[in-house]
Amino acid sequence: MDYRKIKNYFYWLYFQYLMVTCGNDFEHWEQIVIHIVATTTFTMLAYTAYVFIPIHLHLAYQFFLQFLIKYWCGYCNSKAMYQFRRLEL
Repeated sequence: MDYRKIKNYFYWLYFQYLMVTCGNDFEHWEQIVIHIVATTTFTMLAYTAYVFIPIHLHLAYQFFLQFLIKYWCGYCNSKAMYQFRRLEL
């Protein structure tokens, strides 16, 4: 692995970040405030995704599994009842 390429890539990403936030035009204390706000926002977004997305995916899975079981068992029971009635005749 070439560490120089990785280092240059991170410098390029930082430069892109400065260009998007217009960080080159700010004074030093303004850059620090922008970095803190961006880092806080990214951290809260990552934490929220880590905590709440698995819960929502689990609840969605249970919701759709409930309908699948309900309709699948309803289909099986209706088919079994049809065959049972047919055997009675």
